Amino acid sequence: MLEYDDVTIVLVHGVPETAEIWDGVRECLDLPSVAVELAGFGTATPPGFAGGRDAQVAWILQQLDAVPGPIDIIGHDWGSLLTLRIATAYPERVRSWAIDVAAVSHRDYVWQDYAQVWQTPGDGEEWMERLLAVPIDDPANFFALLAYVGVPPAECRRMATRFDATMATAILDLYRSAMPNVHTGWEAASAGRSARPGLILQPTADPTDDADLSAQVAQALGADTLRLEGLNHFWMVEDPSAGAAAITQWVSRQA
Repeated sequence: MLEYDDVTIVLVHGVPETAEIWDGVRECLDLPSVAVELAGFGTATPPGFAGGRDAQVAWILQQLDAVPGPIDIIGHDWGSLLTLRIATAYPERVRSWAIDVAAVSHRDYVWQDYAQVWQTPGDGEEWMERLLAVPIDDPANFFALLAYVGVPPAECRRMATRFDATMATAILDLYRSAMPNVHTGWEAASAGRSARPGLILQPTADPTDDADLSAQVAQALGADTLRLEGLNHFWMVEDPSAGAAAITQWVSRQA
């Protein structure tokens, strides 16, 4: 019989982040955990890396090869979109999955304005160049503004220090590989019942999510839902203990 301690929790970060965004949650977890890195996010891109969502999925799968035991995979932001793709296209690789921003995988989802800028050749590059030119400690820096959606100032600064031209390119590649939205080309990731148990986290203050679309995706996948009351998009740094508790609750149910 599978022992609870045999499981490894794999955490997948989003944009514009690195694997460090999970540090607080990992400190609160009692189970073994690994925070995998998206290629180009705080790291160099591998030789021959094509960029975009399919390449990032393949890169994560390579990292899963080194993870022992059954895997419960947890995704946030773009990490959620990649996690859901892995859980539905490669269900043999995971025991269960949990994601936030499920609405983004809905067929009717429309990217927010800044994402549409990033998807536009020329405009996206100009946006990234302007951000790279703004001093880290400037109150107008994009990362400093994340404090208004619950990111602690110290974490805003850490995220800003990790942002570079490599990450900027990786971000543009991701968004341009998902046009007009994520559902296009990845329909099976949100349109049919999941072969593995799934959980959709719903931070109630997250402006990037949509409660109705999230619920529809959950229903289509046969996934459970869990509301994170009062928490915002970056719930894992806003309240690491609450995030760890939600993850632990979910993982313990799979034993």
